[in-house]
Amino acid sequence: MSEIIPEATPLHTLNPLNRFSDRVEDYVKARPSYPEELIDKILEGLATPSQLLAVDIGAGTGISSRLIAEKGVRVIAIEPNTAMREAGEAHPRVEFRSGSAEATNLPDASVDLVTAFQAFHWFNHEPSLLEFRRILKPGGRLAVVWNNRDEEDNFTREYSSLVREISNKHPGESRLRKVEPLLESPHFVNFREYWFDYRQELDLAGLIGRARSVSYLPREGEGYNQLIAGLENLYNQFKDEQGLVYMVYRTSLNLASSVLL
Repeated sequence: MSEIIPEATPLHTLNPLNRFSDRVEDYVKARPSYPEELIDKILEGLATPSQLLAVDIGAGTGISSRLIAEKGVRVIAIEPNTAMREAGEAHPRVEFRSGSAEATNLPDASVDLVTAFQAFHWFNHEPSLLEFRRILKPGGRLAVVWNNRDEEDNFTREYSSLVREISNKHPGESRLRKVEPLLESPHFVNFREYWFDYRQELDLAGLIGRARSVSYLPREGEGYNQLIAGLENLYNQFKDEQGLVYMVYRTSLNLASSVLL
């Protein structure tokens, strides 16, 4: 089992800059993507994509950065973890840079769009939101996205239960989608929320890799052995004729506009 971490522990104090260093290979292979219609909604109403500059914060290996870039947008992918940056697949419109949510090292009022995919809960919210407001052009857009596991689906519910058990109910699970800091921020207005359905196909290796990419699950010892045994049981119980299981997500998109000064 993982160590027990008090529920109230701020996630940004749990080594968010380096905690994925030993997860990079599994992250590249097994992390889910995002619905194309979600990317379209993020860009809806903005300028022509080729005229936009987006900054993807906590970009990891660039999964979301490349999706935005495929729409014609130039993207700066900010990622503090060197191993994650170096593992990112190259794209002509994506530039990886070192930096963090709290210190992007970008000029004032220089970008049209700031995004955070599956990363916002790891940020120190107050300084991060102030930093986003600083680098956004007046009236610029912030998009915060999470792939939320849909526990109305039987397989996804059982997988989530296993993760909570093995991680000793890590606070990263219970506070994965936490939008209150954005709602309460004086730096952003015009909050809107949208939901999208998404499904990830996984074989057994993909399912194990998906779990191994979670930073608060063990990678060795008794807890890891229990995790693998549980995943194998789930796979054998739920696999279809093609040898696949399906992780079902309700993907949330939270949009807001920077305050005009």
